[in-house]
Amino acid sequence: MAEMMRFPDRRRSWIGLGVLSAVSFAWACSSSSSGDLPPLVDAGTDAGIEPEVELLGGGTTIFDQTANAFTFAAKNLDDEARGAFALGDHFFNRNWVTAPASASGNDGLGPTFNATSCSACHFKDGPGRPPTSNDEKFLGLLIRLSIPGQDAHGGPLDEPNYGGQFNHQAILNVPSEGTSSVSYAEIAGTYADGEAYSLRRPTYKLDGAFGPFAPKMMMSPRVAPAMIGLGLLQAISEETLTALADENDRDGDGISGRPNHVWNIRAQKATMGRFGWKANQPTIEQQSAGAFQGDIGITSELNPNENCPAVQTDCKAAPSGGTTSDAGVHEPELSAQKLDAVTRYGMTVAVPARRNWTDPLVRQGEQAFAQAKCTSCHVTKIQTGVLDGFPALSNQTIRPFTDLLLHDMGPDLADGRPDFEATGAEWRTPPLWGIGLTQVVSKHSFFLHDGRARGFAEAILWHGGEATASREAFRTMPKDRREALIKFLESL
Repeated sequence: MAEMMRFPDRRRSWIGLGVLSAVSFAWACSSSSSGDLPPLVDAGTDAGIEPEVELLGGGTTIFDQTANAFTFAAKNLDDEARGAFALGDHFFNRNWVTAPASASGNDGLGPTFNATSCSACHFKDGPGRPPTSNDEKFLGLLIRLSIPGQDAHGGPLDEPNYGGQFNHQAILNVPSEGTSSVSYAEIAGTYADGEAYSLRRPTYKLDGAFGPFAPKMMMSPRVAPAMIGLGLLQAISEETLTALADENDRDGDGISGRPNHVWNIRAQKATMGRFGWKANQPTIEQQSAGAFQGDIGITSELNPNENCPAVQTDCKAAPSGGTTSDAGVHEPELSAQKLDAVTRYGMTVAVPARRNWTDPLVRQGEQAFAQAKCTSCHVTKIQTGVLDGFPALSNQTIRPFTDLLLHDMGPDLADGRPDFEATGAEWRTPPLWGIGLTQVVSKHSFFLHDGRARGFAEAILWHGGEATASREAFRTMPKDRREALIKFLESL
């Protein structure tokens, strides 16, 4: 049995880094408490509202606030791109089955896995969540595993007997890797005005089926993120993101931010990471291929090997899916055409428009968000560059509320597990666009990388490290200002 522990950061000491974000949304540093914040201005008129502020995804933005709000194609796609979106949507929602199967090209599930389809974890393209009861299996939350050290490309080193991800399901005649569970301890706290709150700290346990876990094994629970706007994030140039970084905090605001550099399989070199909770994937294609292998057990040209560590002999002996060419070459289970289709789908899922942006209370909350300097990491507006093959995503003014950079979020949110250049305390600033529709689409309001926060207020109150001052700005705000700030988040 392994139990999640908090490890000190082994790779690098804190060097005056920047700010936030291990979490679902982050709070950049502010000067101090609400006593230092200027009063909110009168927000009772439309004067001063930025034109097109509701277009979070620029020209790709769709107007829908129903349970299907995260499932639409970018508004400005042409007919050919819409056809590609529909094809990718089909494969994204398809259930994979055990090989061999009569449904050629649709088999190869496992041998060990976490889910049978992409949409099982990204239901309606929304974010996943942790289990809500002891008898509920992990689905929208996975647990990464590694041991101290780095692989040949600078990435995490897999746990020898269980690999890089704990798979709690398996096909017939193959044992799963074991079971996982999570329990929570309540931590009491109070706002400056005396109102009480409580945060829940998770503890994860793994019962492995293949012997003890390696000494000093590290675990990192991570919920599945929402699928919206990913192509727009890929369309932001590296120069733009680099300009947002301030690794050595030269401006002295307590917030740094730096890019993660990760192994790019296509390029066969390290490039800037921008996807995943630690920005450990450089492209949507590689992110998709990694999820197929790690989550569903489906191989592809980017990840051609089954996820079967040496001790898992039944896993290694299980039949594989895929097809054999006329030349006798066995192809991966996910063809290049299907990987391309799913990639194109992932790049063109639309961002829904902001709601209620003229509401005076929402506008006051937006002011409070900026005054607490949350916008230092949750960057409100960015211009995309030119992305070859995707004119609809190119040259768009978007409002993602992220800088895609790594920030030290403090020991309470640290997983202690390095991931390429990300330390155990660093997380990527997650985008906030669409976050206000999480309850509508995904039927929950669990935020942060492991879903521990039960709503916006708890997510803010977990912020530490570079975001400590901003968290305190929120904690010490008058109640009406805190409520206005949350109304603003609900409008995104």
